[in-house]
Amino acid sequence: MIVDAWMQHPTERFLRNEMFASLFRWMGENPPEGEIPIDMTLAAMDAAGIDKATLSAWHSPHYGAMISNDEVAGWVEAHSDRFVGLAAVDIRKPVKAVQELRHRVKDQGFRGLRILPWLWEVPPTDRRFYPLYSECVELGVPMCTQVGHAGPLMPSDVGRPIPYIDQIAIDFPDLLIVGGHIGYPWTEEMIAVARKHENVYIDTSAYTAKRIPAELVAYMKSSSGRRKVMFGSNSPMIAPERALADLDALELDDETKALFLGGTAERIFALA
Repeated sequence: MIVDAWMQHPTERFLRNEMFASLFRWMGENPPEGEIPIDMTLAAMDAAGIDKATLSAWHSPHYGAMISNDEVAGWVEAHSDRFVGLAAVDIRKPVKAVQELRHRVKDQGFRGLRILPWLWEVPPTDRRFYPLYSECVELGVPMCTQVGHAGPLMPSDVGRPIPYIDQIAIDFPDLLIVGGHIGYPWTEEMIAVARKHENVYIDTSAYTAKRIPAELVAYMKSSSGRRKVMFGSNSPMIAPERALADLDALELDDETKALFLGGTAERIFALA
């Protein structure tokens, strides 16, 4: 099974948000008009041979539900053989946030929590996140976050693996943590944190295979690193087919490639 650990099916309000202007400028494109049918995301998966993907909700303090948990739940229900959901919550209301996460996981089968510290302009060690981390441990689901710089027009410093991910892993040693976007330009910090903490993982979303830094490829080939790094595309920003196009050039052995493409994600997101 090939699993994409970071996708989102974008709503029109998501794509047309002003903070994504930098991403569309890099891509040389304009945001599409109107809502995009879920069939387009499924077609992108099929083109890359992706069997299953996580779909992330997005919640912003400024814009509310950019991709709502209800929308994600609907897509997952309609295509339960292809998608699992990652919930997003309003951290300004900690009790309701925990209740929302619990509802989505227990009642609707969501497989984790997605937090984007740059979206809130606070580090992931902010006290309002900690009840959610405790609930993730109780529910047995991962906390999935972004490490590294923020491509959208928002501050990047909250994406430092050290001290932030390191501190969370110390405070919550049983919490499964998935750091997406590889941590660039602090990739070596992210590798060090993943090597140090048993339950810290990395996904390669937002990077095509040919752009994965040499130090991360070397970690993937190590005896400990091969089970700590999983594939993600960050679709629709990068199509999964494009993300995987040059995978063979990394010269991963069969076991490492199988773990990277799906084996590790199957375990972390309880897909088997």
